[in-house]
Amino acid sequence: MAVTRAKKVEQVEKLSGDLKNVTSVIVATYSKLTVAKDFELRKALRSSGAKYRVVKNTLAERAAKGTKIEEALKKLEGVTSIAYTEGDPVAMAKALAKYAKDNPEFTFKAGVVEGRVVTVKDIESLASMPSKEEIYAKLLYMLNAPAQRLATAIGAVGRNLAVVVNQGVQEKKFKEA
Repeated sequence: MAVTRAKKVEQVEKLSGDLKNVTSVIVATYSKLTVAKDFELRKALRSSGAKYRVVKNTLAERAAKGTKIEEALKKLEGVTSIAYTEGDPVAMAKALAKYAKDNPEFTFKAGVVEGRVVTVKDIESLASMPSKEEIYAKLLYMLNAPAQRLATAIGAVGRNLAVVVNQGVQEKKFKEA
């Protein structure tokens, strides 16, 4: 069933509205993707804060005009799907890479991360990076570690003194006055 021109214009406007604030996008292709597998992919992406759409190449190119991701959506060929997010690109890349590993019929074409066009190899590298939460946790640990060590060292002086006094009392090294 052919899509009317008005419906196409509506689809382009809706996608264009979604893509205006997007900072990262990953363009992929697939073959023989079942409805169940598609649902599984959408669910995984939703949990990472990303959205996923199967798009016509020309409509995607028109919708991306004037956005940060315009370069990645030019001259697309074949079946195309896009995953996009305003949030953490690493979480989206991890979800897509895990899905692509489990489903070899799903492959990457291109991507844009924080306004910069990236290759398929870069997308795979991005997927292996720690998430923002993990980086924040490591940073907080590193900031907290010196203070924790200082508190341990200060506490050790008093503890060591108490141990020495206790040993002296047990061995009756102190004379009564």
